[in-house]
Amino acid sequence: MTQAEEQKLETVTLGAGCFWCVEAVYEQLDGVKSVVSGYMGGSVENPTYEQVNTKTTGHIEVVEVKYDPTVIKFETILEWFWKLHNPTTKDRQGADRGPQYASAIFYYDEAQQTVAEASMKAAQKDFDDPIVTYVRKAESFYTAEGYHQDYYSLNKNKNPYCRSVIRPKLKKLKLEY
Repeated sequence: MTQAEEQKLETVTLGAGCFWCVEAVYEQLDGVKSVVSGYMGGSVENPTYEQVNTKTTGHIEVVEVKYDPTVIKFETILEWFWKLHNPTTKDRQGADRGPQYASAIFYYDEAQQTVAEASMKAAQKDFDDPIVTYVRKAESFYTAEGYHQDYYSLNKNKNPYCRSVIRPKLKKLKLEY
């Protein structure tokens, strides 16, 4: 990708449970140019996975999504966000529990904030319980360790979590058959 092409991309950072699951969804969407697993929202600089799992850093497992807004709109990115996890469970997605699994939208400008808040309000009609997603200004993003990147695509037939959690999620969303 050229520098000019990269400059046209927009970024949003999303937390929706385990970053492996979120990454596996967004990597398949047309217009999404990169998805990087990492951490955001906490007080520890350059946290490790082990530190984040202590539940004391304040960091959330997130994915940084860079997308071409001429191909996929921010609203569509958020529509997938609401479908790919349960935003009504505080600090939990399935068996994954703890503040590092919080539902969060980290926005990069006021326009994104406005769209994110409106999207959350509109999505509420699809859920019986109140949405507990954080909508916060983006902070420092820390890239997760290399073995977390492209996790599903590299481990889908090796790791039981991929077979029992991620693959069924992708099938439910009609992203894998």
